[in-house]
Amino acid sequence: MFTYSRKAQYHETDKMGIIHHSNYIKWLEEARIAYMEHLGYGFDKVEQLGIVSPVAGISISYKTPVLFNETVDIQITLTRYSGVIQEVSYNIVKQGTGELCATAVSKHCYLKDGKVVNLKHEIPELDRLFASELVK
Repeated sequence: MFTYSRKAQYHETDKMGIIHHSNYIKWLEEARIAYMEHLGYGFDKVEQLGIVSPVAGISISYKTPVLFNETVDIQITLTRYSGVIQEVSYNIVKQGTGELCATAVSKHCYLKDGKVVNLKHEIPELDRLFASELVK
């Protein structure tokens, strides 16, 4: 599991003074990119090889609101990986209290020149990193 910390910003709040639901999706993407950097294979390196990783699906459940100026930890776990499909699970918890704010799952694939590719063949080093991170 990898943890990414983020402080909620004022411009992310809605009229009710809580973080607007749409911002959580952005936070998940920030956390996923930081996770790849943590693994030592940043997304910029992947893109230099002509490969992109679109979001194929996302699901999020909101539990407790995050307020301006609160810091959350986004806990990331790689829960599915085949070389072609990747599924990442997230828990967003308030730093300090551990209160669960949201759970989410994002699904990704990898493309080169608009076609689905298998990382086992395209980027074996990254494939091995992901395979070693997979929670079974």
